[in-house]
Amino acid sequence: MLFNRAKSIEGNIDKYLENILKSSLIFEAGLREYFEGKREEFEKRTVEIQKLESESDEIRRDIKYKLYKELLIPDARGDVLGLLETMDDVIDTAEMVMVRFSIEEPKVWPELKDDFIELTAASTKCVAELVAAARAFFREITKVADCLVKVHFWEHEADKIEKRIMRKAFEGDFIDKLSLKVHMRYFAERISLLADKAEDVADRLDIYTIKRSI
Repeated sequence: MLFNRAKSIEGNIDKYLENILKSSLIFEAGLREYFEGKREEFEKRTVEIQKLESESDEIRRDIKYKLYKELLIPDARGDVLGLLETMDDVIDTAEMVMVRFSIEEPKVWPELKDDFIELTAASTKCVAELVAAARAFFREITKVADCLVKVHFWEHEADKIEKRIMRKAFEGDFIDKLSLKVHMRYFAERISLLADKAEDVADRLDIYTIKRSI
C-alpha cells in the first residue's frame, strides 16, 4: 500500500476520491431532474455540486501541503499530485456543465430526452470506474488495469450516444431552427466531456501504474 508511508494523508485522499464520485452522482441526478422538468430540484443540485467542488479544492491543497512540508512519499509524490490535479478537472467539468444548464436553460426535446439521460449515465459510470481505479492505485495496484478497461468502455459508449443525439437533432425535423440544433449538439458535447476528462485521467493513471510496477 502506498499509504504505508503516508498514513496522515490517507483519510484526505479517501475523502477527495469520495467527493469526485459524489460529484458525478449529483451530476447524474441533477441532469435527470432537469430533463424531467424538475427545475427547483436541479438548482439545488447545482448549489450542492458547487459546494462540493470548493470543499474538494481545500482537501487537495491540504494534501499537497502535507506531501511537501512533511516530506511524505517523496518517491511517488509527483505522481500522486499529478493524479489529484487531473482528477480535479473531472469535478470542475461536472460543476461547469450544471452551471451552463442553469444559465442557458436549453430546451431538450422529447425525442432526445432519453438519449440525454443515457448519455449522462454513461459519463457518470466512466467517472465511477476512474475513482475505482484511483483507489486501486493506492491500495491494490493489480486491480487498476481492470478498472481502466471499464473507463475506456464507458467513454466509448458516451461518445456513441453523443453522436446519436447529434444525428437526431440535425437530421430530424422536430427542431426547426439551426441555432436550436446547435444548442443540442453543444450540450451533448458538454455532458460527454465529463467522460472525456475521466479518460484523460485514466491515461495518466495508466502511466503512473506502470512506473510503480517497474
